[in-house]
Amino acid sequence: MGKKNNVRLRIAIQGIATSFHEVAAFSFFGKSIETVECLSFHRLCEALKSGEADHAVMAIENSIAGSILPNYFLLQQNHFSIHGELYLPIHMHLMALPGVAMQNIRQIESHPMAIRQCAEFLHALPGVAIRESEDTAFSARRIRDEKLKDTAAVANEQAAKKFGLHILERRIETHKKNFTRFLMLSREANGLGANKATLCFEVRNEAGSLADILTIFKQHQINLTKIQSVPIIGKPSEYSIHVDVEWRQRKQYDQALKVVLRQVRNLNILGEYKKANIQFS
Repeated sequence: MGKKNNVRLRIAIQGIATSFHEVAAFSFFGKSIETVECLSFHRLCEALKSGEADHAVMAIENSIAGSILPNYFLLQQNHFSIHGELYLPIHMHLMALPGVAMQNIRQIESHPMAIRQCAEFLHALPGVAIRESEDTAFSARRIRDEKLKDTAAVANEQAAKKFGLHILERRIETHKKNFTRFLMLSREANGLGANKATLCFEVRNEAGSLADILTIFKQHQINLTKIQSVPIIGKPSEYSIHVDVEWRQRKQYDQALKVVLRQVRNLNILGEYKKANIQFS
């Protein structure tokens, strides 16, 4: 899946080389790709929208830190199509320059989601400041480039190897069965072989209106795997409802959509794709 007409696919990732987004991109698309490094999710969306990238990899939720709510807004605003998904086991390590010991560390930095995943370990360290950065791998590279002897980074083992850092503590994530769900985004819909979809819609601000919609999915034997409410900007107390649904027979999904369409506002199919499996390591 990595090449098309002998031209490497360009995949936008949040972060730099060895980031978890790059690992996810290689896992889904294969090694024969060109990654487009983006230090923010906003920049990632710009790269995909402009054609600088053919696809983009976007983290959407973590099993410890929860949903990445700003990315739901980006999905709505940019009208990308979800091409696929990947559940990536996440192993976090604390790393520093060779020769630096734990007692030398005065500051630890990493991406906010990584910090949240390791909160139990990090907040138990006395006299150590926690600093948020653009990316896990970016933090590791900064320590190498600036030769920071009082700073450690939280990142993966690939980052430690690439930037020549020593791992002080392994597997510092709060729960060992830790994974991040990544969405593969495209400018155009695919849907081939799909058995899962991500939808968003609005319901009436009345008692039971959302329950009525969920009942429709149940009646058509559609499995609801996630539900997320997202505030609608400029409309206090109103929310857009995002749901992930799975089906065994496509016709049941199609029939359910026809009924739902008559009872909701602004129904948007954010993507129809093949369900991914969760495999812990």
